Amino acid sequence: MVSNGTAGLHLIALGLGWKKDDVVITSPITFLASANCAVYVGATPDFVDIDESSYTLDPNELEWKLKQYSTQNRKVKAVVAVDYAGHPCDWSALKTLQEKYGFQLVNDYCHSLGAEYKNEIQYAPKYADAVNLSFHPVKHITTGEGGAVLTNNETLDKKIKIMRTHGMTKDESDLEKNDGPWYYEMHEPGFNYRITDFQCALGISQLKKLEKNIERRRQIAEYYNNVFRKDGRFIIPQVSGSAKHAYHLYSLQINFNEIKISKKEYFLKLKERNINCQVHYVPVHLQPFYRKNFGFNVHDFPIAEKFYERELSIPMYPDLTDDDLNYISNTIIETLDKLK
Repeated sequence: MVSNGTAGLHLIALGLGWKKDDVVITSPITFLASANCAVYVGATPDFVDIDESSYTLDPNELEWKLKQYSTQNRKVKAVVAVDYAGHPCDWSALKTLQEKYGFQLVNDYCHSLGAEYKNEIQYAPKYADAVNLSFHPVKHITTGEGGAVLTNNETLDKKIKIMRTHGMTKDESDLEKNDGPWYYEMHEPGFNYRITDFQCALGISQLKKLEKNIERRRQIAEYYNNVFRKDGRFIIPQVSGSAKHAYHLYSLQINFNEIKISKKEYFLKLKERNINCQVHYVPVHLQPFYRKNFGFNVHDFPIAEKFYERELSIPMYPDLTDDDLNYISNTIIETLDKLK
């Protein structure tokens, strides 16, 4: 357990030994932390475009990028693959690429607690060297703020546990000497990334609600699907045959350019009618920091950019009633009609 998901990614980066000149690849459609964790340790972040159906990192684009680096005699150190919105990546394909090219594989699993891949709910640590979770208030379960790292690698597990507590260890096998039961040593500086006991108590109580909450999210998604699939102006989320979606987000796409409506105006009109949407996410490569420091530009990842232009995350949480869903979906359609 750690203090938040960003701390988890930072500890994974430290635990896996990323350093200056290492290349770490992630998706442009993710929260900033998925790329920032490489920057924290001096590594070089890069991106691969998303799959147009699942909105997760495209394995074909990844292999193309791996080959490009190979021709430059550079090796990719790690890939941080994001199970966006609650839809698992194509983990079999990513694992095959890992075995072929030898990079470390991290699952940014912050959206996907409760998802299934190839009928396995515990798929994440099976495929990835490290799995990062967030328990932020909007996630499937919450500890207020908090996160966790999962791994089957005992060495990595031990290192992360030390690094989250200032780099301190009392493990006798690691000590240069031992003055007594109170004695501890620090062999490299760590961080105060611990989570509190009372936050963990909240998380344990939340676990009891997890299955019920995810089932309700899937019911809400099905309701939305049934409404919006009938209207050609909307693109509903697709789910691959190998996956069972956890629906942290319901990403509805609208081709604003084609119907000549401003996304910003539409967003604000919905807000006036108490429909509070969000956009997940501004592509990371378009952030000023990444453009100025790493040379990324508009059109570098066209599928991700097109997705951003079209995407609205509409309300998705278990306490929504059927009356709420009726109001939300009708308002989304009616507001679009009025802006023609």
